[in-house]
Amino acid sequence: MRIITAIIKPFKLDEVRAALTEIGVHGMTATEVKGYGRQKGHAEIYRSAEYVISFLPKIKIEVALPDAGVGRAIDAIRRAAYTSHIGDGKIFVSPLERAMRIRTGETGLGDAAK
Repeated sequence: MRIITAIIKPFKLDEVRAALTEIGVHGMTATEVKGYGRQKGHAEIYRSAEYVISFLPKIKIEVALPDAGVGRAIDAIRRAAYTSHIGDGKIFVSPLERAMRIRTGETGLGDAAK
């Protein structure tokens, strides 16, 4: 099992969700986060004063999948989150040792493994 963590632009969340649902991924967690990468923030003007915004709003998506589905999920996220502009985000893949459904105690990915 693997866990995919993707950092994307906020307005791309619905497209990424639709792309993952289309390939059979039915569960994910999305969290509003702030961060910066190569774009290093940006400057905004408010009431004639310039403010530097170091941390930009992003969305962090986490999806747990069997190893066999990771490649397709990465491709789906990349296609859906792509804008061709700096700040499109990153995708990280990490091993997932164990997953357990709290309600039933079922381990593994259950229905998500199909």
